[in-house]
Amino acid sequence: QVQLVESGGGWVQAGGSLRLACAASGQTFNTYAMAWFRQAPGKEREFAAWIAGSGGSTSYAKSMKGRFTISRDNAKATVYLQMDSLKPEDTATYYCAARSTSGGGYSITRPSDYQSWGQGTQVTVSS
Repeated sequence: QVQLVESGGGWVQAGGSLRLACAASGQTFNTYAMAWFRQAPGKEREFAAWIAGSGGSTSYAKSMKGRFTISRDNAKATVYLQMDSLKPEDTATYYCAARSTSGGGYSITRPSDYQSWGQGTQVTVSS
């Protein structure tokens, strides 16, 4: 399984931007679909964004579409989440997750369908 390490979290005022990065180990990064989830205190882990192994297809949670952009650089084995127009309700720990594309059908929004997770990076948005 691929090992994942997130970075880029921090504190930002409402309306600001942050760019998260998730670096993966291994040489088969393009065989993994990648996703970002987030979890606020006392809440369940929530899907944010997904990107196919090739980078040619993306999907977003409704509340984040138009504000967040997921991308990947397979040569660097890294996936990114550009977050703009941040709101206080975006405050959470953000996790990246990986799913092998050889595993058949799955739900991109279901955390249990992902095989590898990073340790998370905290994002705090103040009003």
